[in-house]
Order: sequence, then structure tokens, then C-alpha cells
Amino acid sequence: MGGAGILLLLLAGVGVGGAWRPPKGKCPLSCSCTKDSALCEGSPDLPESFSPTLLSLSLVRTGVTQLKAGSFLRVPSLHLLLFTSNSFSVIEDDAFAGLSHLQYLFIEDNEIGSISKNALRGLRSLTHLSLANNHLETLPRFLFRGLETLTHVDLRGNPFQCDCRVLWLLQWIPTVNASVGTGACAGPAALAHMQLHHLDPKTFKCRAIELSWFQTVGESALGVEAFSYQGEPHVVLAQPFAGRCLILTWDYSLQRFQQEEELSAPSVVSCKPLVLGPRLFVLAARLWGGSQLWARPGPDLRLAPLQALAPRRLLRPNDAELLWLDGQPCFVVADASKAGSTTLLCRDGPGFYPRQSLHAWHRDTDAEALELDGRPHLLLASASQRPVLFQWFGGRFERRTDIPEAEDVYATRHFQASGDVFLYLTRYIGDSMVMRWDGSMFRLLQQLPSRGAHVFQPLLIARDQLAILGSDFAFSQVFRLEPDRGLLEPLQELGPPALVAPRAFAHITMAGRRFLFAACFKGPTQIYQHHELDLSA
Repeated sequence: MGGAGILLLLLAGVGVGGAWRPPKGKCPLSCSCTKDSALCEGSPDLPESFSPTLLSLSLVRTGVTQLKAGSFLRVPSLHLLLFTSNSFSVIEDDAFAGLSHLQYLFIEDNEIGSISKNALRGLRSLTHLSLANNHLETLPRFLFRGLETLTHVDLRGNPFQCDCRVLWLLQWIPTVNASVGTGACAGPAALAHMQLHHLDPKTFKCRAIELSWFQTVGESALGVEAFSYQGEPHVVLAQPFAGRCLILTWDYSLQRFQQEEELSAPSVVSCKPLVLGPRLFVLAARLWGGSQLWARPGPDLRLAPLQALAPRRLLRPNDAELLWLDGQPCFVVADASKAGSTTLLCRDGPGFYPRQSLHAWHRDTDAEALELDGRPHLLLASASQRPVLFQWFGGRFERRTDIPEAEDVYATRHFQASGDVFLYLTRYIGDSMVMRWDGSMFRLLQQLPSRGAHVFQPLLIARDQLAILGSDFAFSQVFRLEPDRGLLEPLQELGPPALVAPRAFAHITMAGRRFLFAACFKGPTQIYQHHELDLSA
């Protein structure tokens, strides 16, 4: 039975003992009143003209264009309220405030521009609600919050747009102890005429992310690394033109990143941190003048030079990576000179010393430590040949395979997702590549145009597996891995401000907020903040 039918039953049950005529001025001329009810058609003066003991009120073609907050405070005894054939530009928050006894609310066959999310607030006795046939394309999220007594809800006859705006409604329906008439979708085209209760909320993609500018660190940088020391997140930047490794931490009072310490490292290309209990080590791989290891014995001390690293082997470092082998920390430094050698340095006593030289004369540009099949591996990218994959066996790295059809690879990065190992190959001239390990070799999944790219880096931020493709000639692109397809999809261009020759990215979580550092070779380091957007709100 519709709202009008219930109304007639209620009207038939009141006024026993004869019709009641309200005192002069207590019933508008456009209304017909009995002791407990009023049926109005036209433009009554609402609600001052009605008795405060009125139980039911029906308003038809009233000409009222807005239901403002507190519209019915003068008739707190209402049990039933019906609106038919009206045109409301808006039903405001708290429009029905004070109607704590209202059980039946029928807003049917109207033209409604919008309903505020708190329009129904305070209707703690409401059992029957109808919003049928009101030309509504969406409903505000949490519209029914607090209506715990509902037993019947009618939403039929509205041209709902079944996009992210109805997701909350689809999630609410199974949780409410009421029968709900939902009707069909009017759009989008792919869902037209489909019943709302047949839609699967899991198929809706209603969460978006955005990286927006937060802070600039003035000097240019070649590398950036995030690490945790004494329970606090830190970031270290390799700044070759400033000649230092710069360590940043969070200033809780200023709510921004501030310098904590710096160590002198002219022509530095990589600052690689290692934390061992209270001790902090930083390997400063320098293009000229020799690489060094710095150490901080305890949290109240400062970093100081500890050791010169393999001065006869590391002549022109291009990258440094940290890896653990047989339970011991090691560094591998990729050397790009003809006379030098990519070198594995492992901890021995107080310092780090060469354990192995890896394929000299190959002018390596990048090293990537990864685990495959439960064993440590090392991937080296080179200016002279395809990337070579080594495996740890018998206390040393042995060549396992190379990556076919991958010439001119400048850098490599990897990540794991759903048990698979993925590899990103950065190419300056050709297309950068996404590959996946199949148990014996890496196979191509996807190629992305990347003219002028020196970095193609995966980052897991919150629940999103992202990839950032930096460019020296265009905007840097952010991609997101779509789990269903297993491919990268464009997300946004990074900026403004635009990055100038980006070389490395790092993610850090600080004070419940997530930040992305972008180290740039020809411009300042930029810091972006990661935001999650709920498109169903």
C-alpha cells in the first residue's frame, strides 16, 4: 500500500464524534481540517496556523519551494506527514527537527533538487519512509543514519545514476532491518534498467588517490632513501652539487621536514643508510675522491667518517644498494668506469671490506638486490650489455641469466605483488618495460614510452602499488597497477611544480601522513603528500 493509502486509513480513523472545526485562524483556507488531521492543497501558511496537537498532515501542491531547518517545530505531535506534487529546490538539514513522534513520512511524486545529508536527523520513531518518484538521481551519504526504527523504505521511481554516489546505498541495504524498494538504474548506459539490488558493490571503483605538492628542499639531488632510526622515520638525500648527504626528519611543531644532520661528501651519487641497533651507518658513494663509510655509534652522537671503501676498485660509482647475505649486511656499489669494478662489500669486524668483484669493465650503471625462489639475487644494469642476473651460491654471486631484448637499460627496480616478482627497466631512448619472473627468466608484460627517462620506480603507498616514470623532457607520470588486469594504468602527472630531471623517489609515512620525495638532478627536491579520495562521498 502506498503512502496515500495509509494516509486515507489514518484520516478515516480520526475525528470520531463529529468533525472538529478549529478556531478562526487555526486552519488555513486552503486546508480541510479535523481534530487530528489536516489536508492542504494550495499555499497554506505553514506551520504556524496548525494546532500543536495535530497528528497527521498532508500537503499537496503547496507552492513551498524549500523545507528549511525546523519547519515543523510548532507541530511536534505529528505521527504522519505527506508531501505530494510539490517542487522543492532543497530539503535542508534538520527540516523535520522536533518530530520525535513521527512514524510515517511520505515524500512522493515531487520535483526535488537536493536533499541535505542531515535532513532526516532526529526522526527516532520513524518506521515508514517513502521517497518514491521524486526525480532523484542520487541520495546523500548517511541520509538514513540514526533511523534505527525503520521497517519500510520506498525509493522506487527515481532515476538513480548508478555510479560511485550510490555505493553507500548498496552497502547500507543489507545492513538495515527493513524492507527496501530500490527501483532501477537510469544510468550510466551500461547499467540502465538494472535493479539496484542486483548490483555488486565490489565492482565499484570509488577510491582515488592524489599526490599534491607539500614542500620544497632547495638543493638538487641524485638519490633519496627513507629509513627508520630510533623509532623515527628519516630521509637522506644525496646532493652532489652541495657536496653532502643531507638527513631530514619531521619537525612536529612546524609540521614540515627539517634538516637533522649533514655529512660532507663532494660529488656524491648515493647515500645508503644502514641501521644496526643504536648505530647508524651511511655509505657515501662518490663519483670523485673515493667512497666513504660514515658511522654514528649512538643516538646522541654525530656521524663521523669511519672508513675509505675499496679505493682501488670503486673509481666511478653510479649506484649503491644494501643487501643481506647469510645473515650479514653487505653493500654492492655499481661502478661505471672502464678501470673500476662493481664490488660487493660485506661487514667484517668494525668495517665493510670487498668480498667479490663482479664482471669488471662492463661500466655498470645500476644494481638491484632481490629475492627469487627463496635465494638472494643481484641484477646489474650496464651501458655495454643487457642486464645480468646473478644468484648467491656458495658464498659468492654466480651469473644465472640475462634479460633478452633489453638493450640500453639505465636502471632496474623490482617489487612483489600477489606472490609474483615484477621488474621495471628504465630506458632513456627506447620504451621502458614491465616484466614478471616466470621461474626461470623475466618475461615482458608491458612497455611504456619513456624518452628522457632515468628512473622508473615502483612504490607501495598505502594500498596502492604505484609506479613513477620520471622524464627529463616532459611531465613525470604516475601509474597505478590494476590488480584485475595486472597492468599499469595512468593516474596523474606529478606536479605542479613540475620535476626537473628526476632521478629517484622515496615514500615515507610521518605523523599519520604519507609523503613522496622526488630527488631532481637539475632542480630542487620536491615533496608531495599522498591523499585518498572517496568518490562515493
